[in-house]
Amino acid sequence: MVVCSDDLTVLDRAEAATPAREGGRAMVGAALDALAPLLARTPGRLVGAGIGAAGVVDSANGRILVASDSFRGWAGFAVTSAVEDALGVPAYLDNDVNAFLYGEVYGGAVRGEADVLGMTLGTGVGGALWTNGALYTGPHGAAGEIGHIPGFGDLPCSCGGRGHLETLASGRSIGARYADRTGHRRTAREVAEAAVRGDDDALAVYRAAGAGVARAIVITAGVADITTVVVGGGVSRAWPLLEPFILSALAADPPISGHPVRLVRAALDSDAVPVGAAARVRGELGTGVKATT
Repeated sequence: MVVCSDDLTVLDRAEAATPAREGGRAMVGAALDALAPLLARTPGRLVGAGIGAAGVVDSANGRILVASDSFRGWAGFAVTSAVEDALGVPAYLDNDVNAFLYGEVYGGAVRGEADVLGMTLGTGVGGALWTNGALYTGPHGAAGEIGHIPGFGDLPCSCGGRGHLETLASGRSIGARYADRTGHRRTAREVAEAAVRGDDDALAVYRAAGAGVARAIVITAGVADITTVVVGGGVSRAWPLLEPFILSALAADPPISGHPVRLVRAALDSDAVPVGAAARVRGELGTGVKATT
């Protein structure tokens, strides 16, 4: 989490473990506990709070609609009410990948671009769409969720479906796919390190991940005619390894428009989601914001 000025400069930051199995109130409470010392040492007055949350969200009512099994007691939780009661300022909720894309458009790798797909490759795979210069969430808040569309094989996904992109390109799945091939369970980082050393199985796993990401890009480009893709999340830290596999697959099967899609890694790293959430606050409250979270 971060505290920002009205121009989205990060004034201070902190991290907190997420008690994902203890319910929504515990998760919000952990965030508020970590935020308290930041506010105590930051000059200025807090005027708004922005939240980027995992799952499909109802931004208008500040509530989680759908969450994965990784988060117990999260679906249905009224996030903004809990934050507003604690802080005494307006709070605004977005899906975490939507907030990530806000951050990268307003202050990161795709600053000022009009038509962008944002992808996060982490524990899961998330997506968000920026079209005609604005975030597009769709009528159900799920636009851009490319991590859970089928057609990427037949492996079981964490959501209960099968053959989703997440089964190939998330950090958890990269480790699992390496174990499928070798019998040895490794983290995505360890698989990346093995690939750099020339491990054929590790290279095959990352090649499949890159091809899957490229296919999702082509599908999105065919539907939404995006011009740029920004990729973040923990798996993107192996960008020198992953990027060539994505680009190779895109060259072999390019978008139907005939125009290449620009591919970039996120610039804000772990600040992207909170800075994007702060950008949402600034947009809702105007330019008089002294500090946002």
